[in-house]
Amino acid sequence: MATAGAAAATVLTPEQAKARALARVDYPANRLANIADLMVNEPMDISYPDADSPGVLLKLGQAVEGGVGPEGDVVAFSVLCPHKGWMMSYSAADKTLNCPGHHSRFDCETGGQQVWGHATSNLAQFTLRLDDSGDIYADGVDELIYGRLSNVL
Repeated sequence: MATAGAAAATVLTPEQAKARALARVDYPANRLANIADLMVNEPMDISYPDADSPGVLLKLGQAVEGGVGPEGDVVAFSVLCPHKGWMMSYSAADKTLNCPGHHSRFDCETGGQQVWGHATSNLAQFTLRLDDSGDIYADGVDELIYGRLSNVL
């Protein structure tokens, strides 16, 4: 007997997309690195929006959701698991961030979408931009960072 799998995709109406954009909190811009400093699939430790919020900057090697740079492949995420705040590590083999606490996993190629575990929300992704000199800046966050009551500084 054969089984068939199904894939689900979220399609936002224009009104939902506008509301989601309005929900992003804008932070002052922080320079994270220069694009020349990044290697494909080699995570770079960062902090954003402040020193108490560890994150990771990644060059994934192919265009992804929220990616910046010439290839659209540079993204950044909080490394605090949204479930209980454990510090996560990057797996280059499947491009996920993985929590050692309760084994939640988040796909870096799909905007930090949760793919396994106890977490009840996706991973906070940092909004990035690239300037003309190749400097990468973070300007905001799309989800609540663990341990904060809001994403307002």
